[in-house]
Amino acid sequence: MSSPCVLQAEALHKTYPGSAAPAVDQCDLTIREGELFGLLGPNGAGKTTFVSLVSTLLKPDSGRASICGMDIGTRPDKVRNIIGLVPQNIALYAELTARENLGYFGRLYGLRGGKLKERIRQCLEWVGLEDRADQRIGTYSGGMKRRINLAIGLLHNPRFLLLDEPTVGIDAQSRNLILEKLAFLPQRGTTILYTTHYMEEAEKICTRVGIIDRGHIVAQGSPEALLEQGDASSLGDLFLNMTGKQLRD
Repeated sequence: MSSPCVLQAEALHKTYPGSAAPAVDQCDLTIREGELFGLLGPNGAGKTTFVSLVSTLLKPDSGRASICGMDIGTRPDKVRNIIGLVPQNIALYAELTARENLGYFGRLYGLRGGKLKERIRQCLEWVGLEDRADQRIGTYSGGMKRRINLAIGLLHNPRFLLLDEPTVGIDAQSRNLILEKLAFLPQRGTTILYTTHYMEEAEKICTRVGIIDRGHIVAQGSPEALLEQGDASSLGDLFLNMTGKQLRD
């Protein structure tokens, strides 16, 4: 029996004003409870737009999507209550400490009092920054900022966590810690959509992956199944076979 569906996207479509080509083009995608799903694609492939659509930050031009059975178009407030979003850009207040940032965002999630304090403590410990909690974010390294960014997305124990390239530009130690922690989250009941262009990360932690290019989902399945079907030795090779070697900068 299949696990319950967490994300169901059908013919999701978005074209930005002034653009000749859609950023997301008739995308169908299903993610089931307990999956760590990697959405892979080159720069400009549509990864961030897709995350923005299903997290209710953008409205699709057409198509539909639901999270845990709730339509993103008609019930956006309900959807936002059960998702966590970790954006590609650091979304922190540099003049506040890590603890103050977590407190601010925790209150936006509706957490208060002792429950908020305990969740802050747990999240700081989880990302290995409890001893730097009262240091201003502006003094943090890139890796530390990424880890606090992740902690904020987890404060309210979301059922569905959306991560948009959360390890871009950080040191190897921070990347390793983040990947180890993410791999453990589905066991605690959090389903994950993880966008990246680091193929080795997807091979390491994802239970299923999809490759998006020019707004289309061109392949999806378990890493092992995709490698077998594509007669490739690694996801990196398969990715280049499907998306080409032309630069996308």
